[in-house]
Amino acid sequence: MTSLGEMSTYMPVSGAFETYATKFVDPALGFALGWNYWYNWAITVAAELAAGAIVIKFWLPDTSAIMWSAIFLAVLFLLNFFSAKMYGESEFWFAGIKVVTIIIFLIVGLLMIVGVIGGHSVGFHNWTIKDAPFAGGLMAIINIFMIAGFSFQGTELVGVAAGETENPEKNVPKAIKTVFWRIVIFYIGAIIVVSFVLPYNDPNLLSQGVENIAVSPFTLIFERAGIAAAASIMNAVILTSVLSCGNSGMYASTRMLYAMAMEGKAPKVFKKVNKRGVPVPALVLTTIIGMACFLTSLAGDGTVYMWLVNASGLAGFIAWLGISVSHYRFRKAFLSQGHSLDELKFKAKWYPFGPILATVLCAIVIIGQGMFAFSGDHIDWLGILIAYLGIPLFIALYLGYKFKKGTKLVNPEEADLSKGFAKAD
Repeated sequence: MTSLGEMSTYMPVSGAFETYATKFVDPALGFALGWNYWYNWAITVAAELAAGAIVIKFWLPDTSAIMWSAIFLAVLFLLNFFSAKMYGESEFWFAGIKVVTIIIFLIVGLLMIVGVIGGHSVGFHNWTIKDAPFAGGLMAIINIFMIAGFSFQGTELVGVAAGETENPEKNVPKAIKTVFWRIVIFYIGAIIVVSFVLPYNDPNLLSQGVENIAVSPFTLIFERAGIAAAASIMNAVILTSVLSCGNSGMYASTRMLYAMAMEGKAPKVFKKVNKRGVPVPALVLTTIIGMACFLTSLAGDGTVYMWLVNASGLAGFIAWLGISVSHYRFRKAFLSQGHSLDELKFKAKWYPFGPILATVLCAIVIIGQGMFAFSGDHIDWLGILIAYLGIPLFIALYLGYKFKKGTKLVNPEEADLSKGFAKAD
């Protein structure tokens, strides 16, 4: 994120890391990253629509999932159709509900841990039973990285939105600097509370499957704190989270497709914008793909939904790896062309260690996230296909464009540091 912050503050464009990879690494890498990111968020829209139908069925189990998917998709389309401002306003309120809920959850959980609520302190008891705190060992930790990464994805949207942000030199660094604290407080803080209050082998966590909000750890903790209607409250919050993620996915994929069209890496029709600056053809195609993926997810019992999550998660890690590589090359190009670091309004710390470490860690997750398929008595070939399908697709995009256009690795001394989209090939 700090790597992205340095580049997007200096060069705020809607294409973000697709443009940066094109300018500083290889146009073929930019092409592959752009289509990979568009595909990532189009699938995420579909996954969130599937999740939204599950959420609604908690209250209205007999209603049609397809009907709710159509309603949610229409809402997301309209929020993105009118203007970037409407997208931003809606995202502010969607995210605000999540933030308030997590803060209340952390306060309630802390009071339960110390014994103010519940009458007794739970202490570290749940961290010491059986295999806790590392149940399943190293393999379990590696396997869950992809799901955790799927949850973190969206932080990089600040780079995509920089091209439409008022005063990006001020607001982009501000957003980047809050990412660390948001992850520590809202993600890690919530996980710590859950692990203190609930044992990992609590039968309620495993009794009714992932489609029942009543067995969510958030719901269980609120219920044990004596909060009435905890399940319905959390279900409503999760619904706003689903719409928030789908809203972000629609925005991100639309802007990425528009940026690629501006650089000649997508059909020219996607360059068209309405009078409010919204690239409507790109929005329409993203909506169509999102609906098609959602209808596919209805064919299974949640298995296909998890396929969508894994596919999106993998694509997201590939995008992050691309950001890190691009920043490494950007800094080399910036200095080799006689510029001073004092010219940068935001400087990423720990260069070059930071982007190198991020590249290595992303590569470890990409390679290791499917190791579960090799851990049983027999090799799970379907699991391998699901886990790693995105890698050959990305390589095919990269090599196909490279051979067709004859692109080469960009020389740092010749890299395009102009502030705007990359030149069309």
